[in-house]
Amino acid sequence: MSSTTAAPDTLTRDALTVLQPGFAGTTAPDWLLRRIGEGLGAVGLFGRNVRTPEQVAALTARLRAERDDLVVAIDEESGDVTRLEVRTGSSFPGNHALGAVDDPALTRDVAAELGRRLAAAGVTFNWAPSADVNSDPDNPVIGVRSFGSDPDLVARHTAAYVEGLQSSGVAACTKHFPGHGDTAVDSHHAVPHIDADDAVLRARELAPFRAAIAAGTRAVMSAHISVPALDPELPATLSRRILTDLLRGELGFDGLIVTDGIEMRAISGTYGIERGTVLAIAAGCDAICVGGGLCDDETVLRLRDALVSAVRSGELPEERLADAADRVRALARWTSGPGAASRAGGVPDPEVGLRAARRALTVTHGEIYTGPLTDAPYVAAFTPLANIAVGDETPWGVAAELTRRLPGTATGSFTGENAGAEALAAAGDRRVVAVVRDAHRHPWMAAAVDHLLAARPDTVVVEMGIPQAKPTGALHIATHGAARVCGIAAAEILTGA
Repeated sequence: MSSTTAAPDTLTRDALTVLQPGFAGTTAPDWLLRRIGEGLGAVGLFGRNVRTPEQVAALTARLRAERDDLVVAIDEESGDVTRLEVRTGSSFPGNHALGAVDDPALTRDVAAELGRRLAAAGVTFNWAPSADVNSDPDNPVIGVRSFGSDPDLVARHTAAYVEGLQSSGVAACTKHFPGHGDTAVDSHHAVPHIDADDAVLRARELAPFRAAIAAGTRAVMSAHISVPALDPELPATLSRRILTDLLRGELGFDGLIVTDGIEMRAISGTYGIERGTVLAIAAGCDAICVGGGLCDDETVLRLRDALVSAVRSGELPEERLADAADRVRALARWTSGPGAASRAGGVPDPEVGLRAARRALTVTHGEIYTGPLTDAPYVAAFTPLANIAVGDETPWGVAAELTRRLPGTATGSFTGENAGAEALAAAGDRRVVAVVRDAHRHPWMAAAVDHLLAARPDTVVVEMGIPQAKPTGALHIATHGAARVCGIAAAEILTGA
């Protein structure tokens, strides 16, 4: 077991400074406070740490009582990936909805309001936005987290998001460099590969990152992906060619480079977290995100000691670790220094998320559409397996809002090859509202909707993922995301409100 001294030396402090760990619970554990006092530069918040905004504010204040310039990070993309509203669903539509509207000023306003709420809770660093171009419609992990499949659209909204978020004093972290959109594998589970050639990568994947850098993004997050055209040997997080030569040298980025979660299987399953951490810092990363899964003191000490040992053995240059730690401290100064107060503030706009969700809707009327619902329907939610980034804690759909508007609304969740028949039997004589999520990626889901429509042509379909499939149903509503406000906006259409 590792141990620490009362006054860690410079090397040990630098090793702690570059770590961005998570922890369990809604209050700060003693071990975390102790590591902050020894030099830990950042802490990451996840859904398990959040109960209410007031509780988060009290938590971050307690953390900063140990170190007033501590960077407090969160993975708050809004939309489907929310931590601050993990138990209720987000007040903001996600990137795909904003891309569907294609009003950069609206994206900027949404990000600014999100930033205000994060800042009020004491969060200073957001692992967002996703700048991935969703060029593969079957992508299992990006999907609605992307602004879209057009590089120019993604670029202008990425820039707008960065500007809006940072106008509130919260540092943006543009991800997942060099682009996770053209992948069919989730890097939480394995190493995805992008086989595009160099010209395509530069025109497509890199365009949003260039825009983010021009907009002043304070940080960029690396992706655990293999891109042979850029580096035939190492994944991006561990590649000096990609992080130092391309991102720093060619694109001119001078801010913080942080890894995606180092315990994700793409790294932990191939290199291990200790070796992965050392290789990432050596390649040009400045901070190590860890804690989505591993969130204890032992993990922090393992990574700290791996870095110290690598420097002492000559594997990792001491100046590279010192430079990484300095970049973390530079970010801390930006978020906590005299200029932070002047960036924060602005006029709150609590309804901007709902306005954006309403504008993002695409509504298609079928030939037999008979008008808004007046009686309590049966809501059949066809539920896919959630990816790790989204998680399965956050409620989604339209049932809750329809129940508020039409008391007596019933609902059920269905999956698998018999989902359609089961939903039809459960609905009885009620009008059916079929809620799907990326129906184009799930043959069983498309079959379930077909089964319902064959028996009940008046079925209404609400697509809350990417609307890649042809609209079907007496009424088809594409929300371009499953955030709470997307469900509210859809329910307004369904009830004629």
